[in-house]
Amino acid sequence: MIIAPRRLSICAALLSFATLTAVAAAQAAPLSGLDKHLARVNLVISGSGILNRQTSGPNALYGTTTTDAPGNTVGALIDIQYIKSPLIGLEVNVNYSRYVQNFTYTPENPGTPAVPTLKGIQNDAVEYTVGWVFHTPKVFGIGTFASGGAGATDFVPTKGGGLQNLPQARATYYYNVGLEQQVFSPHFGLRASFRQAFFLAPDFEQNYFKDLKRTYTTEPTVGFYLHF
Repeated sequence: MIIAPRRLSICAALLSFATLTAVAAAQAAPLSGLDKHLARVNLVISGSGILNRQTSGPNALYGTTTTDAPGNTVGALIDIQYIKSPLIGLEVNVNYSRYVQNFTYTPENPGTPAVPTLKGIQNDAVEYTVGWVFHTPKVFGIGTFASGGAGATDFVPTKGGGLQNLPQARATYYYNVGLEQQVFSPHFGLRASFRQAFFLAPDFEQNYFKDLKRTYTTEPTVGFYLHF
């Protein structure tokens, strides 16, 4: 899996932003307060399954049926969290995956047979979201957490399989619930979660792909966290 330089640049900018925010907050207080702020920062790295929902409906312009059956794949999810208290926390998410949008549609050609056409568009899907997160007290070393928020998903056709289609961003909403357990030390733990992200199905600015249907991805995740 190769992430384009543009994707890496944006991810690095988000990571830098979160780090600088924590450092700036610490600098506003005496040096002795630095540990207090760093102790509120978690870095979470997870692998995620990307299970996409198919959409189908009348084409918004032509009235013929358009179907989008995205492929399923795996991705990488990075969260940076600033936890002030169990009920008050902020997280920034970057979720990357690559898969093919399989469009089946019927061209509007008067006087010719209506023959369905299939096109597969490979794209990088990168979600950038910010949300609220809270944790419950740990029982037998296991805690639960939940989060939710909003942002955008950037759908960018790849050079090799994107058929020269245009990139497109969609407003995105998500929620996430899961379990985490500290292991080895207070600074390291494992976690698993169930996550879903909701957005308008992409059409890459192509009229034949435009069905204006809302869809979602289901994302089981497994990973680890580092607690500073």
